[in-house]
Amino acid sequence: MYGEAVALHEMLHSLMKVGQKNILLNLGEVTQLDSSGIGVLVRTYLSVKKSGGALKVMHLTKQVQRILEVTRLSELLEDYPDEEAALKSFTPQ
Repeated sequence: MYGEAVALHEMLHSLMKVGQKNILLNLGEVTQLDSSGIGVLVRTYLSVKKSGGALKVMHLTKQVQRILEVTRLSELLEDYPDEEAALKSFTPQ
């Protein structure tokens, strides 16, 4: 929702401001994703991509996964079942 989206945007912006390029979001407890949240994901994805980094997600609930599919964000955001696999994906092979 809007309040949470603003807080998430501020946190992600502060991470990028200190040079964090790769970001992993655990969305396991997110049950709702409105246009504010979608906007934050899109803006963050574009910002980290522009800086040479990556935004990835893990533990998507069925509802959030469906929203990402409908909005086609699932084509941009890599989804991982666990933290270990997600973190390994940031490391060059």
